[in-house]
Amino acid sequence: MTTDSSSTSTSAAGGISTFKGQERALRADRLGTGGLLLSVLAATAPLMVVAGVMPTTFAVMGIVGQPLLFVVLGVVLILFSIGYAEMSRHVHNAGAFYAYISRGLGGTAGAGAALVALVAYNALQIGIYGIFGFEVSGLLATYADVEIAWWIPALLAALAVGLLGWLKIDVNARVLGVLLVIEVLLVVIFDVAALADPGKEGLSLHAFNPDTLTGAGVGTALCFCIAAFLGFEQAPVYAEETSRPHVLVPRVMFLAVGGVAVFFALSSWALTVATGPAAIVGTAQKQSAGLLFFLTESRLGGTFTDVLHVLFVTGMFAALLSFHNVVARYAFAMGREGLLPAAFGRTSGTSGAPGTGSLLQTVVAVVVVVAFAIADDKPVGDPTAPVLHLFTWLGNIGALGVIVLMAAASLSVVVFFVRRGAAGAQAWRLGTSALAGLSLLVIAGYTVKDFEVLVGAGPDSSLSWMLPGIIGLALVAGLVLGLVLRARAPEKHARIGLGNEAFQLDKAASS
Repeated sequence: MTTDSSSTSTSAAGGISTFKGQERALRADRLGTGGLLLSVLAATAPLMVVAGVMPTTFAVMGIVGQPLLFVVLGVVLILFSIGYAEMSRHVHNAGAFYAYISRGLGGTAGAGAALVALVAYNALQIGIYGIFGFEVSGLLATYADVEIAWWIPALLAALAVGLLGWLKIDVNARVLGVLLVIEVLLVVIFDVAALADPGKEGLSLHAFNPDTLTGAGVGTALCFCIAAFLGFEQAPVYAEETSRPHVLVPRVMFLAVGGVAVFFALSSWALTVATGPAAIVGTAQKQSAGLLFFLTESRLGGTFTDVLHVLFVTGMFAALLSFHNVVARYAFAMGREGLLPAAFGRTSGTSGAPGTGSLLQTVVAVVVVVAFAIADDKPVGDPTAPVLHLFTWLGNIGALGVIVLMAAASLSVVVFFVRRGAAGAQAWRLGTSALAGLSLLVIAGYTVKDFEVLVGAGPDSSLSWMLPGIIGLALVAGLVLGLVLRARAPEKHARIGLGNEAFQLDKAASS
């Protein structure tokens, strides 16, 4: 590859060689397998899933076989990852989903996917601030006898996350890693304690019986459970910041999916063992999000439970950091390719991080939290709307968006290799991608169909179509943007999804 003088100096300084200088590239060789895996897994927030998602699924859906659901979803997502990982060997772009969709389905479809991704990951990240702020305010009231409104710690967290997002990704990886390891260890301790001291039904494997997955709540339970996996698909977002993306990205994806599936299947099974499969639904309905803490109190004592509460908060903070980094990198990729103003396509000079994208995500988060705070007329300590609305509404909007993106990415993998005459060589990967895409479309259908259940609205509530409609609106807006670019700025349209390769074309044209 030919380089100009600025590119040569950049490469010598340890960055990526590009034709627009280092401000157009994320700094390379900053992440190894460990750092990338920790950054990806932090978004799964293990303790938030075990303490929040699992009790809710047991209580609301009445599905005892939740451990089996995690196994089933693990298989679906591994099928998805086979084609997705192979695509990562051919496309290295911080836009990941939309870059892959652009390569397979064209620039206009890529523009639609870009807007969906930006909205979905913003929603996932911002939604956590609601439950984070309420949990922190509760801890302060319990242990410091200080009562503050939920939005104060939420806003402070947003500013802290924004500051860390401006710093190097390796600093963030260390922060995320420490929090994640401790969090996982505590959940494992509970799992062991539950299996050592089971309920009256003993070490029952009933939760893995396929008969437990009958009933109307299975489809909606799949929606809850798939949200627990979100984060593994972010590995290609960091591809430009690794030394060997064609090796590290697929490795991290399979480690993440496999590890998450096994960890959550065992942890949800431990919950059923601790109460007994026959009692898990009733106990979850009674204890709600306090189920895990109720079970640890009797087995591991008050001190362990107190530590668990604190780690619940740090785990959410780790997830906030991880999703923030992904949003910033999507904005960077979109700015670099003309889908957002060019300022978003530059990195900060000191750290090499996508600073403008980081600032955008922070501003959006602060605005949304402030809007929900203004609407909050409840007394301090009241967990009702809009605190929980911020968490449930935005969380499920984001989950729906990512499910749609994964289904589209599966299709794009098939089209990408077929168009390049590689269908025969990649036949088994294309088959797994097709199976995963169909499965994800079914899950997306259930998500839209049962959205009023997911967000706690009535069947006649306008929220049942307005909230998922946000993803639809983002998709339409992105497609319109893509069509406008194709008609008025075909050179920009041709660059969608190309990443640094677009700048090679620029250099060739200018030469």
